[in-house]
Order: sequence, then structure tokens, then C-alpha cells
Amino acid sequence: MTPPAAGPDRVAVELAELRGEIRTSFAELNGRIDLVLQRTEATEGDVSELDDRVTALERKVWALPSVGAVTGVIGAATGIVALMR
Repeated sequence: MTPPAAGPDRVAVELAELRGEIRTSFAELNGRIDLVLQRTEATEGDVSELDDRVTALERKVWALPSVGAVTGVIGAATGIVALMR
């Protein structure tokens, strides 16, 4: 078995192959980064939508105890008026 030729032509060929592999790897990496950015943007949109929904629910939850307190005060006032007659 003879060893492969190690001349300048062989080095140039190896460098060209290495450049091709590096370009291919960078292209794959760029594709993955683009996918991650797309998913991140979609996630940010979902988080923003959920934040809006939670804020709306918090407003409704705050209103319910207020309605209960007002109803209780009205009921107490009605009871007091009924006792005084």
C-alpha cells in the first residue's frame, strides 16, 4: 500500500474540501438560528397575548369582591331599615 501523495496539489484539494464543509456547516447553523429566531418571535407573541388575558382576568377578579361588598352593605342597610320600622 502506498501512502497518499502529500504534494501542494493535495493540500489545495483538502483546503477546498474543508472550505466546502465549513460553508455547509455555516449554512446549516444559519438555518437553525433562523428557526430559533422564528420560534422566539412566536413565543414572545404568545407571552404578550397571555399577559393581556391575565390582566383582563385580574380586572374581573378585582371587580367581584367589590360587587360582593356593595351587595353586603346594601343588604345590611336594608336590614337596619326593616328593623327600625
